[in-house]
Amino acid sequence: MTTDTPRFSTQPIRSFVLRQGRMSDAQKRYLDELLPKYTIPYRIAPIDYAAVFGRTAPVVLEIGCGMGVTTAAIAAARPETDFIGIEVHGPGVGNLCKLIEEQSLANLRVMQHDATEVVRDMIAPDSLAGIHVYFPDPWPKKRHHKRRILQPAFVAQLASRLAPGGYLHCATDWEEYAQFMLETLSAEPLLENTAADYAPKPDYRPETKFEARGLRLGHGVWDLVFRRR
Repeated sequence: MTTDTPRFSTQPIRSFVLRQGRMSDAQKRYLDELLPKYTIPYRIAPIDYAAVFGRTAPVVLEIGCGMGVTTAAIAAARPETDFIGIEVHGPGVGNLCKLIEEQSLANLRVMQHDATEVVRDMIAPDSLAGIHVYFPDPWPKKRHHKRRILQPAFVAQLASRLAPGGYLHCATDWEEYAQFMLETLSAEPLLENTAADYAPKPDYRPETKFEARGLRLGHGVWDLVFRRR
């Protein structure tokens, strides 16, 4: 299996801002005690999935886990698949570690690092069965659009990490960002849309409490599911 030569930018664009807030004592304890048990440390080398999970199985990467509730629910419902969740914010990472521990999720591991660097340096080409990007920061102000994580160059890199037939599933509750995602993903030669435009919400993606509240208020939610050619 071949890997890309790592490329480093002198002025990387961050797609996130660390707004940690105050961590509760419990969140800090989960982070301190459980992260070493369930983390995959960042390093410039492809992840050996079989060594991490102790088996050979399809692997799905989730970028931006938030508090980890959706991530853990999907992993629990799909025990035949292994999952790697990436999140930079400490409270979310700590809570996800707690959920892994409480639910004994042997098929879920977490990384606390910049997703763009993880994908570039640690995910081998053609190695993933799927990628989830749920409700990323829409950076609504036009001058901040360059911070959106699903830029053409990163989408191309994500597509290259999917095995043929693998899927990229994105969701947003921001209509203008949904249009941006649709245009960007449709322009990537390695990807093809599984729907005419937006896809029905797959059964495996749970509805979050914020999503349910937004739907009650009449807000829209858009799912996009593309496959690697």
